[in-house]
Amino acid sequence: MEKEIPNLLFKSESSEISDIEIIALEKIKEGKDSFTHSPEKAHQLEFYQLAFYTEGVSEQLVDFVWYKVQKNTVIYVSKGQVNAFKFNKDLKGYLILFTEDYLKRQLAKIPKNTAIRLLTPQLFSPMVQVTQTSNLPEYVQLIFREFYKTTESFNKKYIIDSLFSIIFSKVEEIKKNETDYIKDSEKLTLFLKFQAKLKKTFVTNKNAVFYANELGVTYKHLNVVVKEVINKTAKQYIDEFVILEAKRNLVNSTIKSTELSYLMGFEESTNFVKYFKKRTGLTPNEFKKSYIRT
Repeated sequence: MEKEIPNLLFKSESSEISDIEIIALEKIKEGKDSFTHSPEKAHQLEFYQLAFYTEGVSEQLVDFVWYKVQKNTVIYVSKGQVNAFKFNKDLKGYLILFTEDYLKRQLAKIPKNTAIRLLTPQLFSPMVQVTQTSNLPEYVQLIFREFYKTTESFNKKYIIDSLFSIIFSKVEEIKKNETDYIKDSEKLTLFLKFQAKLKKTFVTNKNAVFYANELGVTYKHLNVVVKEVINKTAKQYIDEFVILEAKRNLVNSTIKSTELSYLMGFEESTNFVKYFKKRTGLTPNEFKKSYIRT
């Protein structure tokens, strides 16, 4: 099936480090018209991206939600998520792009629960506002300078890796201080099991009671845990998951909503359209038209 929005693959311009790239946001902004696909139009990432804004006020799209950005805003985009930028003349910052293999190697150096949180975008908003007292901006600027240092350095990769770990640890620390941070590892584990089962069987099962039974817990207990972890009921999370999968399918292929309804487990296309519109305010076709390339 022909794709409506492209999947962007990772490509590093560095001959020394092949799985991480650091780019000034201004470079993307200035060269936006030379790309085969404009960064201001929706695209799906096949890698991970951390955007750090140093000047200006604008917005960035993550999975069909626009987030307001300003000085010291961090936006974290996971592999598979849909992304787009809104540029203006005052906007400045940095993009840190990296592969899944690179991320896993770096996360092996930090506590397991921290690694899980960074790999599970559903646990937090992708946007973090860095406090004025934080020295995170200094580390972001430093990793950019080190990445483009022209003098030969036998330990450049080690320096970049170390700075990357510091940056992500500091972002995680800010999240921990500014959000309801789940500390109960058993509850987090149950939520992740629920999420894994949902990914495998959401087409045939969209009932929270089914997942509670599969996990060997009561519906009430599953609801309490999901509510504590992501501040949503189990049913709300199931519906949001299904809608997001539907949106990604709609913009990533020429598939019609009638075909998609069956792929998503709806016996009647009219039921899918009603389900989608109730939760988004748009029909599947209306949503698709708002995101396809023009």
